[in-house]
Amino acid sequence: MICLGIESTAHTFGAGIVTDSGKILANIKDIYVPKKGGIHPREAAEHHTQACGTVLQDALTTAKIKLSDINLVTFSQGPGLPPCLRIGAVFARTLGLRLGIPIIGVNHCVAHIEIGNLTTGLSDPVTLYVSGGNTQVIAFTEGRYRIFGETLDNGIGNILDQFARAAGLPHPGGPKIEQLAQKGSYIILPYVVKGMDLSFGGILSEAVRKFVAGEKIENICYSLQENCFAMLTEVVERAVAHTDKTEVLLTGGVAANKRLQEMLRIMCAERGVKFAVVPAEFAGDNGAMIAWTGLLAYKAGQRQTIANTQIRPKWRTDEVDVAWKV
Repeated sequence: MICLGIESTAHTFGAGIVTDSGKILANIKDIYVPKKGGIHPREAAEHHTQACGTVLQDALTTAKIKLSDINLVTFSQGPGLPPCLRIGAVFARTLGLRLGIPIIGVNHCVAHIEIGNLTTGLSDPVTLYVSGGNTQVIAFTEGRYRIFGETLDNGIGNILDQFARAAGLPHPGGPKIEQLAQKGSYIILPYVVKGMDLSFGGILSEAVRKFVAGEKIENICYSLQENCFAMLTEVVERAVAHTDKTEVLLTGGVAANKRLQEMLRIMCAERGVKFAVVPAEFAGDNGAMIAWTGLLAYKAGQRQTIANTQIRPKWRTDEVDVAWKV
């Protein structure tokens, strides 16, 4: 069985083609980059409208198949930016109706976990999912991926991007902050862990204040990373202790950060827990993760009609029945 996955939750329009044995035949994406500021949902949706046909054709060419070879079409149903989600949903519905094949809507957050499991070989990890809009510590139990801790305000990726904008750094901000942090020293910033949840807003505000006051940007970048990533590592370690699981997965766009990887790797080594990072190609939003998760759902018996494919912009990770792991 060959599945086409369509990703369009935010700045990325992606098309992935995956077989039911887990072989990734293609993973093509086109990313909207704002001229100024953060993501503008309407502009991102317009980008997706223009990019969808080319991205699909490139995916088919890379996979060396024809559109008629597709047996299942899947798409990111949520969570995400409504204008962007609608483009992917309409595109997927059109393809499904044209080809006369089944269609499955996929939870974007769950897809980040499943592509991580597929590409790293992990089976039942505590997952740290870190991206622009999401920061969650997740583990599977009793038929669902349960959230053991999460951000109370913004996702870690958004925090890094917002500081970068305030400091005049290019978008996305994470890579440049990581680079500058290598030349910095520690200064005091807030450290906010509330039980198993985290709050990054105060850290961001103080980091911007220090920048305006003339503190070296290298020192702010270093300390911003150190505090935020230590907070994440602390919550992940407590989740591992609570669940007694023996694997930790790092996934999502911010998973590419080497300092975050290092902190988690040290923690896992001290606890005798296996640690893995999703490959860079699949860390950010992509169509392959949607295709693979849709295949898992379809093979577990999930079915949807066109009428049931409305977008779900606030669809939480722990609202998904994960029938394929029961």
